[in-house]
Amino acid sequence: MGYPDSELSLVITGDRGIRRVNREYLGKDRPTNVISFAMNEGEFGGVNPELLGDVIISADTTAREAEEGGLPFWHRLCFLVIHGVLHITGYDHERSGEAEARRMEAKERELFALLEDEALV
Repeated sequence: MGYPDSELSLVITGDRGIRRVNREYLGKDRPTNVISFAMNEGEFGGVNPELLGDVIISADTTAREAEEGGLPFWHRLCFLVIHGVLHITGYDHERSGEAEARRMEAKERELFALLEDEALV
């Protein structure tokens, strides 16, 4: 992906924790599955280019989505990690239009397939 010496933080919390983050930073008073904060955005985005950002995942929502989709929890969790990492590395399915959403979905499938090939999911 082009970030060989970079780092990020990954937080796995419950619905209560992610709801608090969603409310305080995004103005949405509800739990969600994953929230990403890219460190390379904003006025001080270039201060530490090796620090990609933060990915926060709700294990509660992940478990519900896995059950609803008939998926193993681990598969859904890995997908959400991939999704969050793609967001902090510049992919955007929400604000950039349909073409970018398709590009992000293709990258998600590609990365998930790599994990499957390595028997990690």
